[in-house]
Amino acid sequence: MSSANRTVDRLRPFTTTIFAEMSALAVDHDAVNLGQGFPDTDGPASMLDAARQAITDGRNQYPPGIGVPELRRAVARTQHDLYGLDYDPDREVLITVGATEAIAGAVVGLVEPGDEVIMIEPYYDAYAATVAMAGGVRRVVPLVPDGDGFRLDRERLAAAFGPKTSMVLVNSPHNPTGTVLSRDDLTEIARLCVEHDVVAVTDEVYEHLVFDGRTHTPLATLPGMRERTLRISSAAKTFNCTGWKVGWVSGPPELVSATRTAKQYMSYVGSGPFQPAVAHALEHEMGWVRESALALQAKRDRISAALTDAGFAVHRSEATYFVCADPRPLGVDDGIEFCRSLPERIGVAAVPVSVFTDDREPWHHLLRFAFAKRDEVIAEAADRLRRL
Repeated sequence: MSSANRTVDRLRPFTTTIFAEMSALAVDHDAVNLGQGFPDTDGPASMLDAARQAITDGRNQYPPGIGVPELRRAVARTQHDLYGLDYDPDREVLITVGATEAIAGAVVGLVEPGDEVIMIEPYYDAYAATVAMAGGVRRVVPLVPDGDGFRLDRERLAAAFGPKTSMVLVNSPHNPTGTVLSRDDLTEIARLCVEHDVVAVTDEVYEHLVFDGRTHTPLATLPGMRERTLRISSAAKTFNCTGWKVGWVSGPPELVSATRTAKQYMSYVGSGPFQPAVAHALEHEMGWVRESALALQAKRDRISAALTDAGFAVHRSEATYFVCADPRPLGVDDGIEFCRSLPERIGVAAVPVSVFTDDREPWHHLLRFAFAKRDEVIAEAADRLRRL
């Protein structure tokens, strides 16, 4: 058999990820890895205890295909309490193997070959890959500079909607920029979805990690959107358990059913003993989450100050694990090559934002740094950044 690349054409652009490349460089040069977005501390102790208890109690076989009842109820209750969104836990909530599978299930279950899917640029890399798996066509709408932050290009958004548009993927709070879409941005997305009868899939995994007194507004709460929105979130970022892969989808029954149809042939089920543990955390540890968000805000401030001291122009981060920094004041305008050199040069790893885009030119200089790390790790990164 030929040793040539046998991967189908539509997936060849996704054979490797920037995270694998930068993490390997970090290991090779013993660098502080601020590239990949995962925390280096565990979530609440009672959640970990609940997982151990579930394992001891024998909850180690297949859970129900739609997820264990206590987690579906906890997900529904949390959304009601926080946002006034009422979902039937038996018909309108589906537990998935992380938010990534939720996104894949929604796209594969709802997008026909040739359908257009609108997404915000820069975008989480899994969006483009799953649209390719479905045979869809992605249409990107950029964020544009707004002072030291970003906002949605609403004119480009309106122009992207057309007769072939079947879905819009909305990520707020936004990875990689840390932007929280404004009420005006969300209102325009909702208006266009209603006008064009388009489904919205919202990735809200950072919904609880917003800073400086901001609040998160789910798109599903806007007029006309409850009945056309699949709302996705997960335990990973909320409770510092990225390896557990417990996510969920909430929405009208027909959209959840379409997602389940695809999802059940991806993993079928997963995370058996972790599901009741996450249910416990949603019921009892939201106070821990609020404290975690405050701690992340302080970490954001520390890494932003360190980047500023090192000579970067630092963008505003309103939420998430990430802050974006512009190295052009240092005489650098190629973010990819700069990221490849940093682990060896100063012992810090970051990721270039341009790899999350179709139109790389406006983003070619920008770097993303993850700050969901222990304080001593951030302090060490700050010391190394000063070598620039």
